[in-house]
Amino acid sequence: MTYGELLYRVQAEHLTIFGTLLGARGTILLLGPHEPGFWPALCDSPEWRDGAADPVDRWSRRVITGLADGLEARVHFPFGAEQAPFLTWAMASDRAWISPVGMLVQANAGLMVSYRGALELDWEIQTPEAPTYPCASCAAPCTTACPVGALQGKQYAVEACRSYVQSDPLQRCLTTGCLARRACPISQAYERDAAQSAYHMREFLN
Repeated sequence: MTYGELLYRVQAEHLTIFGTLLGARGTILLLGPHEPGFWPALCDSPEWRDGAADPVDRWSRRVITGLADGLEARVHFPFGAEQAPFLTWAMASDRAWISPVGMLVQANAGLMVSYRGALELDWEIQTPEAPTYPCASCAAPCTTACPVGALQGKQYAVEACRSYVQSDPLQRCLTTGCLARRACPISQAYERDAAQSAYHMREFLN
């Protein structure tokens, strides 16, 4: 099966390939949300409608496990009891780097990158040519977008961020997502639903 055929099958489930790397037996495909469309599809799912905890993770487990079964692949997740080393995998992949603010920046999603799972195939696949590091030619608006300077010197001041977000229920970091992430030019072209970012910010505060 070619990379294009794999991409088609993954995108049919509102996911996409965020990078590839060689695993112990073959190729590991890192999967993230395919935009636009991921969030509406998830919100229309039984996991979202049943009102139980962790709907995004439960949706990811069901959908990606289904893909793995169809491809006879092994499945890995960045959540649960046996979390795979997704940060290490991302940095070893062909489409993710460290940004000027210390967070991962991904070729498709920018600073809005979110890995939902991975498929490990028993064979190596020919992948498209890897893009170059995007931040090298960027004016780095992410470094000045945070209203409380929580992302300075590649150190994340978690409590400063949390305190600011909690201070006003109508401020934009909470209603549309982290301003530093949204300042990234790649993130702006990614078409991530603001409601998804707002959901994750609310989860961050819990």
